[in-house]
Amino acid sequence: MADAEEFDLVVLGSGEAGKCLAWDLAARGRRVAVVERRYVGGSCPNVACLPSKSVVHAAKVADYARRGAAFGLPAGGGSVDLAAVRDRKRRMVAGLVEVHLAKFRASGAELVFGDGRFTGPRTVEVALRGGGTRTLRGENVVVNTGSRAAIDATPGLRAAGPLTHVEALELDRVPGHLVVLGGGPVGLELAQAFRRFGAAVTVVERNPALLHREDADATAAMADLFADEGIAVSTGTAVGRVSGVSGEAVRLHGTRDGVAVVIEGTHLLVAAGRTPNTDGIGLELAGVALDARGHVAVDERLRTAAAGVWAAGDCAGSPQFTHVGYDDFRVVLANLTGGDRVTTGRQVPSCLFTDPELARVGLSERQAKEQGVEYRVAKIPMRAVLRTWTLTEPRGFLKALIEKDGDRILGFTAFGAEAGEVLAVVQVAMAAGLPYTALRDAVLTHPTMAEGLVVLFSSEIT
Repeated sequence: MADAEEFDLVVLGSGEAGKCLAWDLAARGRRVAVVERRYVGGSCPNVACLPSKSVVHAAKVADYARRGAAFGLPAGGGSVDLAAVRDRKRRMVAGLVEVHLAKFRASGAELVFGDGRFTGPRTVEVALRGGGTRTLRGENVVVNTGSRAAIDATPGLRAAGPLTHVEALELDRVPGHLVVLGGGPVGLELAQAFRRFGAAVTVVERNPALLHREDADATAAMADLFADEGIAVSTGTAVGRVSGVSGEAVRLHGTRDGVAVVIEGTHLLVAAGRTPNTDGIGLELAGVALDARGHVAVDERLRTAAAGVWAAGDCAGSPQFTHVGYDDFRVVLANLTGGDRVTTGRQVPSCLFTDPELARVGLSERQAKEQGVEYRVAKIPMRAVLRTWTLTEPRGFLKALIEKDGDRILGFTAFGAEAGEVLAVVQVAMAAGLPYTALRDAVLTHPTMAEGLVVLFSSEIT
């Protein structure tokens, strides 16, 4: 084994938390190395968040083109050149990677390309991409290896060669009939996008509703949206086996309400959860423990069981959002530099980038009931927000939960145009501890979507 090179910080994986830690501490004069086997900057700028939203936006443009007559433009739109959609996405990714490389150069953090695994406490051996090995030892080591799409042991599923989101975003031809296995965020975003590109689409979900953890009004609204767009949905469907080959012809054999069903398509996309990238990297040799789901076990400061070893992001069981990865960076940074920051009690917003968007922060009604929290509800249809009339985008609703005997906002859900942007306004108010009346009485710009908050909080609260 080669002599270990000493660093103040070694990061395994260049995802959101890891790269930000590296850039920050290197800029402060610390000696930092980041080991990355494939994607500079992690999955978000390469194969996940940003690339998928590029494709989702292209699908929205295609939908606008087909509805052109409503806006005084030629109707029809023509067929979609999926190779052009893919190439636009690739150009964006290339630009983002260059931004990341520039930040590594500017900060002084060393980017080491290769496969890293622990060989002992705070020691990582890297099989270099160009051949050879290096051994890196850090005063502190951060595990930031992310997660990957889960493909379960359903008979025939792996043999069918299904797409994950990674491969789906690289398609250069519109599938004839895309079957999406999984009714969660990834599956729904891509299902709608490929439908708008011209594919027939069927979503298969084992639970009784799409987005089954959301409130009934949100799941019903999503089901109505998919029905209106011609997307077939098969909920409550247990898949027992898969036959055929994705890209040619594939069949899902299962049951629904006790009745045998067969769902056929040309392509199969698996979007049924994620698996942490914690296998095969020698964590046991570093004294790092895993939890029951295979995530690195961490405390509220993201410390592992091994002294000097931390974990952040998906692999540590944090909510699977890039914005949470960034907050994990802030937690670890604070604790490495004399501060005291924890993950407990933080506010985690989410936004599903279907069209329209579904965004939520704080408690849903389902969660409030499960926790025994008493609340009042303010709710309006999106058509009550005048901005939607200018956009011809009336679908959806705004809903807020307010504490029963006070004015504090407990939670907020928006299903509608620009829902993610409206969400941020409410989230800031919640973080600042402002009463709902602060938004009700604010002078918000007309006509904007955020102005709808005045209407929402001025409506009857029951």
